[in-house]
Amino acid sequence: MSSIDIINACTDLGVSVEGAALGPDKLTENLVNKKINNIYKIYADEQNKEKEKDNKKKNLKKINEFNTKVYDVVLNTIDKGNFPITLGGDHSLVIASALASINRNKNLGIIWIDAHGDFNTFDTTITGNIHGLPLAAITGYEKKELVDFHNGIHYSYKNTVIVGGRDIDPLEIENIKDAGVTLFSTDDIHEKGMDTIMEEAIKIAGDGTNGIHISYDLDVIDPLIAPGVSVPAKDGINLKEALIAADKIIEHKDKIKSLDLVEYNPLRDIEDKTKNIADKLLNEFICNF
Repeated sequence: MSSIDIINACTDLGVSVEGAALGPDKLTENLVNKKINNIYKIYADEQNKEKEKDNKKKNLKKINEFNTKVYDVVLNTIDKGNFPITLGGDHSLVIASALASINRNKNLGIIWIDAHGDFNTFDTTITGNIHGLPLAAITGYEKKELVDFHNGIHYSYKNTVIVGGRDIDPLEIENIKDAGVTLFSTDDIHEKGMDTIMEEAIKIAGDGTNGIHISYDLDVIDPLIAPGVSVPAKDGINLKEALIAADKIIEHKDKIKSLDLVEYNPLRDIEDKTKNIADKLLNEFICNF
């Protein structure tokens, strides 16, 4: 039984909407489990947050400062032999958590469970919200200015899988195709089943690697079920499919080296619908890793 470190990465600098920074502490306020070694809390500097749509590099300096702190904590967690679960916060924080994991594990694949591709670059982004760039950054497709704190190892395109993508910008789709990243859409999940899609994703991400990093964005779930996210995308996966994805991750836990659960926004939630789902997912991961 491994000890787990929870890293509360409290930021919403990567998105113009407020509230995701409150998510991690909300999910851990009453969390008690003997497997948890530490709960680290890292807070971004949200003062004078930039929101101008025409600014394609909104909050870049503050995001890099915050991610450097998250990166160091995740490195320390792995060095102690503990399993890192990083809670967000917007998805830009995963530039830090995913790169820290590959720093120590040297060769990893990644499964990006998300309604969005997060594969924009500074040239292709429409909003300038940096939470739309992290997967491009950690694979090295857009590495300038976002990964200066890292030693240069990136995730291979061929071991990178997006699961549940459905709200992806036209130029972002071109980036994904150009890189050769595997994309399984929500329609693919409905057609083939989450069991089949996750097995295929794990096979691709694990092919020739030392393990897999999982990044689970709650907005992959349909907003009628889980409204508490910053950028909801209609026609998402259902609750059963969301839980099957978690079950498949746990089934292959020997391959999983690190994990994120991100984008819970309490200010957008309705009657704790999203929190209850996030709580269930988090507890499943804690109890089974």
